[in-house]
Amino acid sequence: MKEEDVNRCQIQEWYPRFKLVSTRTFIHELPESFVQYLLDDSGPFLLPVSISNEDAFPNRIHNPEEEEDYQVSEGSGDEAEPLSPPSFPELELKIKESIETLGGAIFPKLNWSAPKDSAWISTSGTLRSSDSLIHDLCHAYDSCSDKTLSRPPNFFLALRKWYPSFQPEMEFRCFVRGQKLVGISQREVTTFYPVLCEKKNDLEVLIEEFFNGIVRLKFESNDYTFDVYVTQDECVKVLDFNPWGAFTLPLLFTWEELEQKPREGDDLDCRIVESRCAVQPGLKTAVPYDYLDVSAGSGWDQFLRNAGEELQRQTKSPEAGA
Repeated sequence: MKEEDVNRCQIQEWYPRFKLVSTRTFIHELPESFVQYLLDDSGPFLLPVSISNEDAFPNRIHNPEEEEDYQVSEGSGDEAEPLSPPSFPELELKIKESIETLGGAIFPKLNWSAPKDSAWISTSGTLRSSDSLIHDLCHAYDSCSDKTLSRPPNFFLALRKWYPSFQPEMEFRCFVRGQKLVGISQREVTTFYPVLCEKKNDLEVLIEEFFNGIVRLKFESNDYTFDVYVTQDECVKVLDFNPWGAFTLPLLFTWEELEQKPREGDDLDCRIVESRCAVQPGLKTAVPYDYLDVSAGSGWDQFLRNAGEELQRQTKSPEAGA
């Protein structure tokens, strides 16, 4: 993987070309002062001051016990001048306007990642608690063979319209090797959805046609992954692009399997969770993947191996398509 492959997967790079087949999105360049604010871990995290005097978390329940951990008793000698929270008025106004235009509910992400794992460590849901976003800020190029950058020159905040009717079972990750679609995996692998067993073949055809007719013609990398969503009226929408390998989860595949594709005569391999015993709960991003001990011999390693073997057994079973 090269730096140019990673760069192509930034949302501000791919979205303009796929705008008509993606979800509505507004993209804002972040000032460097805001990026440094996210990176600063020298003291307590202070929410920015809102110029509209709006509470960032209006529905949060007040819990005095949480505040006790941060109070300093009188005479302790540890008193310090209170820190002044930052303010980003221009960015705040742009974000507020975009959210209102998108209907009031959005899904945020930086250049590559969304803060899906922030709830694991932060009751406030702050961006700075997200390992996914720390990856974007500090480690995006770590796996590049021609690494010269430690971070991109500019960061962007993408605000994506949230649809209440979104069905997680209709999201899929697609794997492209040598500009050929070699694998499709159910994206939400922590749940068994019986409807996917009924629609698997039709969904495979829809996604392959979408790849050949649109994605392959517009995305320049040889090896990459992309996520799609299939709507109720069978329209395919691009949700994201990710580099091949590295930090991208292979979901119901392994990277070892995918690296061997495509071989001559291989058919497109489409995988779904085909029973409740084949789910993979460890792949939810609510817990950072790196925090799971999946090393050889660990409990998670054995669990995932057993789940993978069961999935393979069911896939090869004559009754799998029944």
